[in-house]
Amino acid sequence: MANTRNVTEFIFLGLSPNQDVQKVCFVIFLLLYTAIVLGNLLIVLTAMTSRSLGSPLYFFLSYLSFVEICYSSTSAPKLISDLLAEKKAISLWGCMTQIFFIHFFGGTEMFLLTVMAYDRYMAICRPLNYTTIMNQQVCAVLVGTAWVGGFVHSFAQVLLIFHLPFCGPNVIDHYFCDLLPLLKLACSDTFLLGLLIVANGGTLSVISFVVLLASYVVILLHLRTRSSEGRRKAFSTCGSHITVVVLFFGPCIFIYLRPSTTLAVDKMVAVFYTVITPLLNPVIYSLRNAEVKKAMKMLWIRTMKADKK
Repeated sequence: MANTRNVTEFIFLGLSPNQDVQKVCFVIFLLLYTAIVLGNLLIVLTAMTSRSLGSPLYFFLSYLSFVEICYSSTSAPKLISDLLAEKKAISLWGCMTQIFFIHFFGGTEMFLLTVMAYDRYMAICRPLNYTTIMNQQVCAVLVGTAWVGGFVHSFAQVLLIFHLPFCGPNVIDHYFCDLLPLLKLACSDTFLLGLLIVANGGTLSVISFVVLLASYVVILLHLRTRSSEGRRKAFSTCGSHITVVVLFFGPCIFIYLRPSTTLAVDKMVAVFYTVITPLLNPVIYSLRNAEVKKAMKMLWIRTMKADKK
């Protein structure tokens, strides 16, 4: 434990050592992050202000979009500022804080996607009981459970690495603090910790992913008894959900199902799930959903009328 405080900060290598590439990346990621915040914020505002989007589906979608903003904000602003900095440093406590919030919002999103799958199951397979079961109180409890689940998951991850001794190298070949790169810098045997991280992160991701896919298979099989119009609408909604699930869980499983192992491609995969996926979610949900597009149009019209007054 005496060696734990020998390292007080970590240095990121970032995405590229080339200064010209970093300047180009600065512009690209600044635009992407701005689009993430504005796009997801638009969905939150639309769901909150539109009477036509009063169903539980859009209640959960608004929280998912809010979580996406928070999730991306745990790493993107630091990445953007570091692209123009000579020394890409973060304190030990800042590193632990970043890890906590990345896994907190990531875990919350994982549980929210599961809640949204349950909502679609109830709406399609139990339509007569849907409004009774999925009332406001139940929806609030489900969202609260997702937040608690994300907190427990993140707290467990940080607890695993909090007391690791860092007494030598402090250079992280990444653009944000994460579990596996830190394990490589610890001056102690981390094999068991690596397995525990896999059990908490990788295995949880795999189980959740399999459960989600199985639930959507059940839903799609149930749609065979619906009318063609009902199938089309349900396919559109479920297709959006399945796309988001694959985009989110695929990279997470790739990263966190390998104990104490890092690959050169990990940084690019991390860019995908910390930047690209939060950017695509509002596009997927808005372009494939006529109700959301109509509500956004009405929100724009109301905003223009208010400005004229």
